[in-house]
Amino acid sequence: MMISKLMNQKGQDYEEVSSKIYGVVTAVVTNTKDPKKKGRIKVKYVWMGEAKAIESDWARVMSFMAGNARGAHFLPDVDDEVLVMFEHGNINFPYVIGALYNEKDKVIEENTDGKNNIKMIKSRTGHKITFDDTKDKEKLSFEDSSGKRSIVFDVKEKKLTIKNDVDSGEIIIEAKGKVSIKSDKEIDIKGKADITIKSDKNVTIEGKAVTIKSTQALTLKAGTALKTSSSSATEFKAGSSMTIKGSASGKFEAPQLNFKASASGKFEAPQLALKGTVAGKFEALKLDLKATGMAELSAGGITTVKGAMVKVN
Repeated sequence: MMISKLMNQKGQDYEEVSSKIYGVVTAVVTNTKDPKKKGRIKVKYVWMGEAKAIESDWARVMSFMAGNARGAHFLPDVDDEVLVMFEHGNINFPYVIGALYNEKDKVIEENTDGKNNIKMIKSRTGHKITFDDTKDKEKLSFEDSSGKRSIVFDVKEKKLTIKNDVDSGEIIIEAKGKVSIKSDKEIDIKGKADITIKSDKNVTIEGKAVTIKSTQALTLKAGTALKTSSSSATEFKAGSSMTIKGSASGKFEAPQLNFKASASGKFEAPQLALKGTVAGKFEALKLDLKATGMAELSAGGITTVKGAMVKVN
């Protein structure tokens, strides 16, 4: 029903408003559930007085971008104050052209220094997008309502930070295709608990120099074959005892092969092969070479076996 008919039906005891209003008026949002799903809302004109305020017809809402299945969707909430204009001044065809802060609805950024460095979008629950133009502190940040999960682009520090500072919170990167992590400098991965790298297929670690270091135990385990090879020198060194054991065959082969232990060293397997095509060296205070089956020690060049006591039986 047109607003003009409603005004006549209610028999207002005030002077009838002109049929044309060419300026802007304020209103309060009463309904945002458009039955035709066109993004329209209804408002009431509080300037008529609470007792005489009448709900408008469905009003279109102005957006800074709109098109066919594209644009920006920012509807005001019920009880928000908005600014309204009318098509050709006809009050039966209202348009909402913006939203207003007031004494009840406080601003989200007070701009106390007058420099207007902060621009912000903040949702009803507190999710925020913040543009900080403060000189030498420029940032773009995305935060959830808790403030503990965020993505921050720091212009000055040239840094992108993705943070989930919530107990048991997760960060998940998932793709149907390839995932690539590249850097012109260092890549640092740290964890206070376990770190697991797992693949249903092959895993390759490659670099100019690769170091695997453990402050406690280090375990290398294979479901089938385990192979260690080097085109140059190979060295295994232990500060105390060192044991290399295989339940099947064991084989070490390189142009130069060097095993050294400052205390005892032990090699054990049902079948054990130690081979150096140029030189092979095994050195320890106590060295055990043991095979429950066949054992072979061979070299294409010089082979040195050295210890405080060497026993071959």
